[in-house]
Amino acid sequence: MSAATNISLARGAPSLDIIAVEDLKASAQRAFDRDPGGAFSYGTSAGYPRLVAWIAAKQGVEPDQVIATNGSMQADAFLFQQLVGPGDLVVVEAPSYDRTLLALRNLGADILAIPLQEDGIDVGALERALESGARPRLAHIIPSFQNPAGCTLSLDKRRRLLELAAEYDFTIFEDDPYVELRFEGEDQPTMLSLDERGSVVYASSFSKTVCPGIRVGYLVGSKETIGAIRKTATSTYISPSMVAQSIVAEFCESGAIDTSIETVKTALRERRDATARAIDRHLPDATYVTPEGGYFLWVDLPEGTDVAAIETAAAERGVLFVKGTDFLLEGGESSLRIAYSGVIPEQIEEGIARLAEARAEVAGSVVGPRA
Repeated sequence: MSAATNISLARGAPSLDIIAVEDLKASAQRAFDRDPGGAFSYGTSAGYPRLVAWIAAKQGVEPDQVIATNGSMQADAFLFQQLVGPGDLVVVEAPSYDRTLLALRNLGADILAIPLQEDGIDVGALERALESGARPRLAHIIPSFQNPAGCTLSLDKRRRLLELAAEYDFTIFEDDPYVELRFEGEDQPTMLSLDERGSVVYASSFSKTVCPGIRVGYLVGSKETIGAIRKTATSTYISPSMVAQSIVAEFCESGAIDTSIETVKTALRERRDATARAIDRHLPDATYVTPEGGYFLWVDLPEGTDVAAIETAAAERGVLFVKGTDFLLEGGESSLRIAYSGVIPEQIEEGIARLAEARAEVAGSVVGPRA
């Protein structure tokens, strides 16, 4: 591979070679032939009816508990606008998705960051904060193959979070775009499926299982919450893209989504394994949690490592990643996130080798690879 080849370990998206392009073309043609009026006209803010019905059936809820949006970030924004105002306390994981932190800051929320453990958010730390008087309006949780850390919330912690939400009267925002992308280990039930008190609003996305460019996400929650969000959506854009949602509906109803998910999972496992091997070889003093699915792997380098300087030196070598400080309110200077989803194994090996060279340059010494 040429040293001039740019390699991005930064963007969490599947590469074109694992997207079901032909199935998408066929789904689009069928959708347009079957329902041109629905696909090519304005719809309602709820979303394309067949897709809303498919999501409702999948999640075991009524259609009026669902809104399909222009991507899951739009869904997130609607929920935050509905539930969070200036000064409201919101629990987030530390680290957490950088766009979530930005959105909450822009709304003027107070943010309570609770550390992550290998099996998800430190529920004990959250419980202690609640006992000490913290009263959150919302807790944002990414339960499956968390972005950026790659860890998955255990069943015991899911149940305890639901208990705490009921006891302290806060909403759990279960932000779950990676749930379908498990390639080892056992599936966990969603908190939505375990919820008996209406404490959970659930979000997911088709960007990770169909293709990023489709820009279709959704929310599931109580009829009251979703009804209010539908009103916000109406005043924002009248309706989301009926063209995109009709294609996704056809893709899902035809079963093409199941084949697509299996293709993506097979590739992600290979890329996860290639990432772990390359880290072990080129960054032997790094530590990480091996994800059981999803797109991301979080790397901790020894304390004192200047990852910001390494980021600059790596970019000069054509390699991009995201530094840990982007995902935390404080700390993370010695950490980074690697997204393995969009690169083939050979690029991963080359990219992490270059990253190690950049680190050696910043440190002023050369550290040889592990034999």
